[in-house]
Amino acid sequence: MATRQYYEHRVYSFTSAAHRAAFGGFVERALLPAYARLGIGPVGVFTGVYGPDNATLHVIVPHPNLESSVGTAAKLLADPEYRTAGERVLGTRVDDPSYYRYESRLMRAFSGIPTIELPENNLERAGRIFEIRCYESHSERAAAKKREMFNEGGEIELFRRTGLSPVLFGETVFGPRMPNLTYMLTFDDMAHRDRAWEVFKNHPDWAALSGDPQYADTVSTITDIILSPTAYSQM
Repeated sequence: MATRQYYEHRVYSFTSAAHRAAFGGFVERALLPAYARLGIGPVGVFTGVYGPDNATLHVIVPHPNLESSVGTAAKLLADPEYRTAGERVLGTRVDDPSYYRYESRLMRAFSGIPTIELPENNLERAGRIFEIRCYESHSERAAAKKREMFNEGGEIELFRRTGLSPVLFGETVFGPRMPNLTYMLTFDDMAHRDRAWEVFKNHPDWAALSGDPQYADTVSTITDIILSPTAYSQM
C-alpha cells in the first residue's frame, strides 16, 4: 500500500486584485520551481468561483511525509534561487504587503486514497473545475465514523462508480474548525459536476449507506467551494 501523503492547504487573502495577480507571478516563477527542486508536486493553485472566500488564492501542497510538511519552509528560505526570484514578495514593505494574511491547514491522506489522484489528461482539460468540501463534526468520535464511512464503508468507491472523480481526501491534523475532513473532486465543467452529483444522490447504494444508523449525525456543517485552476497550476 502507498504511503499516505500529507497535504497543506493554504488560503491567501489580498487587499486588491492587483496584489493577487502579483503574488500569482511569485508562485509561478519562484515558489513552484523551488518546490520542484525539493521534489514536491504536483502543486495546485486555484481561484474561487463559488463559495466562501472567493476573492482569495488557494494553494494545495502535497508532502511525502510529516517532516517535509514542517521542514519545507526553512528549506525554501535557504534556497538562493528562490530568494532571488521571489524578492519582490519576500522583501515586501510593511505598508504595502503582497498579501494580507494566509490561513493554513495540514491534512493526512485517507487510507482509502493515500496519494493525490488526477486524470491522465488533467492539464489538457481547459475548462476543468475542482470542488473542495469540508465536513465538520461535533465530536472526535463522530469525525472518526465519517472517515470510516468513506474508507471502510465504501463511500469513496461509490464516488468513483458514479462519476465523482476524487483528487484527495484528508483528515485535518492542524487547522481551523476541527474536527473535520476535507476532500477534493475534479470535473470537466459545472454541467459535468451537476450530472455526477445527481447520479450519486440517486444511487441505491447511497440510499443504503446514508441510511445506515451507525453513520447517522456524523457531519454537522459542510463548506463547499468551487475552484478554477490558474494557468500555472500543476493540478
